[in-house]
Amino acid sequence: MTPRRHLRRPVTVSALSAAAIAAGLLIAPAQASADQVRIHDIQGSTRLSPLAGQTVSDVPGVVTGVRTYGSNKGFWLQDPQPDDNPATSEGIFVYTSATPTVKVGDSVTVTGTVDEYYPGGASTGVQSITELGGKPVVTVVSSGNPVPAPVVLDAKDIPDAYAPDAAGANIEPLTLQPKKYALDLFESLEDMNVEVDNARVVGPTDAYSELWVTAKPGQEPTRRGGTVYEGYDNPNSGRIQVQSLIPTAQAAFPQADTGDELTGATTGPLDYNQYGGYTIAANAIGTLKSGGLKPEVTAKQKKDQLALATYNVENLAPGDPDSKYTALAAGVVDNLQSPDIVALEEIQDNDGATDDGVVACDQTVQKFVDAIKAAGGPAYDWRSINPVNDQDGGEPGGNIRQVFLFNPARVSFDDIPGGDSTTAVGVAKDHGQARLTTSPGRIDPADSAWTASRKPLVGQFEFQGKRVFVIANHLVAKLGDQGLDSRFQPATQSSMAQRLQQAQVENGFVKQLLAVDKHADVVALGDLNDFQFSPALAQLTDGGVLKDLITTLPVKERYSYDYEGNSEVLDHILTSPALTNAQYDVVHINAEFAHQTSDHDPQVVRVRP
Repeated sequence: MTPRRHLRRPVTVSALSAAAIAAGLLIAPAQASADQVRIHDIQGSTRLSPLAGQTVSDVPGVVTGVRTYGSNKGFWLQDPQPDDNPATSEGIFVYTSATPTVKVGDSVTVTGTVDEYYPGGASTGVQSITELGGKPVVTVVSSGNPVPAPVVLDAKDIPDAYAPDAAGANIEPLTLQPKKYALDLFESLEDMNVEVDNARVVGPTDAYSELWVTAKPGQEPTRRGGTVYEGYDNPNSGRIQVQSLIPTAQAAFPQADTGDELTGATTGPLDYNQYGGYTIAANAIGTLKSGGLKPEVTAKQKKDQLALATYNVENLAPGDPDSKYTALAAGVVDNLQSPDIVALEEIQDNDGATDDGVVACDQTVQKFVDAIKAAGGPAYDWRSINPVNDQDGGEPGGNIRQVFLFNPARVSFDDIPGGDSTTAVGVAKDHGQARLTTSPGRIDPADSAWTASRKPLVGQFEFQGKRVFVIANHLVAKLGDQGLDSRFQPATQSSMAQRLQQAQVENGFVKQLLAVDKHADVVALGDLNDFQFSPALAQLTDGGVLKDLITTLPVKERYSYDYEGNSEVLDHILTSPALTNAQYDVVHINAEFAHQTSDHDPQVVRVRP
């Protein structure tokens, strides 16, 4: 198991004797008093405990799970005698900081401080976890007790509505409505023992031994087993993350692809973390049943078709293992059928993430070009523009940028001097046709829209006597946006404003091209870091100058990325009105699989300019 590290803020030390703390968090068995505080009293009927900050004594319960790894060590406690209020959870996490000495099935009492802990920090917008901390004193009353029966999470009990709409305000003070909102249901079960049965995997196993399942299998299914994300108002309420409390030596975490199934019961306490929200910390995981998912292969372009692709190769650098280059190359040659032009995103400089002023990427690209040729592909030529050091965002020191690969046997590149990292490309008129002033060039790199972000790379190509303008993009990432499970609803997307500004600048450039020649063939493609229904895409396509081809696919096929169990769109290919005969394909070879070469699926379009 390779769990994520759970960051933790300092906790307040309870007013407990130093001797008891030094004794290893255990004191002699004792009986709880009749009027003691119980877990549902601590949890209350909102997201915040009515007893937050207070010390509570001899809180009883049965241990349902123990976390011995990471910096968030502790155990889950559940009261086997619930109240009759469905809004109040009967479970709580006891943060011990050191490895707990209790076992599942122990009946214990806990004295500690009630704490609201925001994993990852309150500033990120996450919800809090109601905990017992402050160096708690744990008393074992008996062992070998039955664990409270899990609450089964299934389609009929999870509301379709995800969260109350508070116009962006904090929902913490609101009384939970577990029959109305999925987030309220999960909060009402916080830290309780839960179960999902025969759950379909909608987010593959990642490097941290996590996967996503859906408890609502009929909710927006893709044709390949995922759950498609159709809009801000429909975040798919059945998604639940699964981690494991089982030591790897006893059972390896399942390596699941999208569309696989965890047959039988997956059970454990319902945790919450900053990497996906509500999570089953599983004591038992269903048996993995393969869905048989295979990587896709697109059609080969015809002789008179120009094939263009976009592929985010995820921080490719010369220091990456040869196996990554080999796998990426196989994707280009075998799955994408050797497109004529490939726009690459996230090509790093020649020494990768070493922050030493190096910005050239010739070694990175040449290693990739060689790998493609070794895989049976064409001898690609390439063009790019080196960025100003440390000015384009991404992994510090990596200087990621977009690169054009092109097959000189099929297409030629019009080299027009003058393009560099700080010079803006312009549009001129050439015998009635639009023409770039520099090629390759960058769109208005000095505009504040591109601060700490990649500038669009523009190239002028010739295919069978026809001029084609290609814009390779990698818009600003969604870093800093609040998660779907945020305590602010709807969640704030702070990065949206800059992408909207970037889309406006690029839209203006495309309008310049079409003002000179309304029949100009323009293809804009790349990782736009936003959805087809987003304001940024609406701005980029404003005036009908570009068409987002993802919208031409059936709804169930509109995705190129998987995030928190949602199959969603970040990568796009857009075409100008003159290109009316586009054959477009998202080629699913990465995002749905546990073993990925990149976290993005590439896309290809075949056009006749």
